Amino acid sequence: MATASPSVIIHALLSLVAFSVAVAEAAAAKVPAMYVFGDSTADVGSNNYLPGSAVPRANFPHNGVDFPTSRPTGRFSNGYNGVDFLALNMGFKRSPPPFLSVANRTNKQIARGLLGVNFASAGSGILDTTGDSIVAMSKQVKQFDTLRCNISARISKEAADNVLSRSLFLLSTGGNDIFAFFSANSTPTAEQKQLFTRDLVSQYKNHMKALYDLGARKIAVIDVPPIGCCPYPRSLHPLGACIDVLNELTRGFNKGVKDAMYSLSASLSGFKYSIGSSHAVVQSIMKHPQRLGFKEVTTACCGSGRFNGKTGCTPNATLCSNRHEYLFWDLLHPTHATSKLAAVAIYNGSLHFATPINFRQLVEDQS
Repeated sequence: MATASPSVIIHALLSLVAFSVAVAEAAAAKVPAMYVFGDSTADVGSNNYLPGSAVPRANFPHNGVDFPTSRPTGRFSNGYNGVDFLALNMGFKRSPPPFLSVANRTNKQIARGLLGVNFASAGSGILDTTGDSIVAMSKQVKQFDTLRCNISARISKEAADNVLSRSLFLLSTGGNDIFAFFSANSTPTAEQKQLFTRDLVSQYKNHMKALYDLGARKIAVIDVPPIGCCPYPRSLHPLGACIDVLNELTRGFNKGVKDAMYSLSASLSGFKYSIGSSHAVVQSIMKHPQRLGFKEVTTACCGSGRFNGKTGCTPNATLCSNRHEYLFWDLLHPTHATSKLAAVAIYNGSLHFATPINFRQLVEDQS
């Protein structure tokens, strides 16, 4: 099968940006609801509601400087994150609200849950052992089960099942598990990497099976980008290069997820999916930054130390002025501009950015 050249991919990305913005601004919601699970790449404020000083949070400046009203919301971004832009492409205003903000279960809040909820928690992973003082993926699935039961009680189980079967379930996670493994063993053997990846993918598959059993039928997964090239890992490398081990683990995990999703679709009736490749988007930006409107792809816009990758984006951190030209917002997360481009590519793009179909095709599938 022929592979598109970099120039063709770049041209297609730029064309999609203009097209998608025009379409999204005029669109009505294309699915009944959107339910989001994952880590800080998808969190829109869940961790704001968790107790304790050890909780990873982003509800302070300079985070949110480019968000409407310039306020920090808990997103690890200067503005929107990728989930917001994907929601916009689906006809929503932005990501649905955090579950913990609608968890009192009044009639009004249950009704809001019918339009979607975001369960993602920064610092969490696929494994329960990943992260401290956060909402683990297994707990996020349980929170969804709670919401599903409340919705069923309000509108009937049959009506709830119908809504859920047509809704989009979005998952974005895995990077923190890889970082945790690397932190414990920075020089793993090939066998250790293989065993870790196999176990991680297996547990991810279990989470998706659990969501299917609770009524999910349309599953959209965002893969893990080349995290070894984020400012924080670069700051650890003597030469400031990407950390290869992290990127090898990421590639192995992403391949395993592709195989797992194919297996689930073959064995579960009505299971439909798309895998959006943030990995491919970030690689495209790093290889051709200027053609995609970026000037800085190694240093974070907000942070401190080498590559601004030693600390997170705090009120006292260094802040760049040309934020739209940066790939990275902080030591690990993308800027508003990067997230916007990634969402366009994943939602409307070619097989290079989403497989076996793109998110738009998954959303619009009525079969």
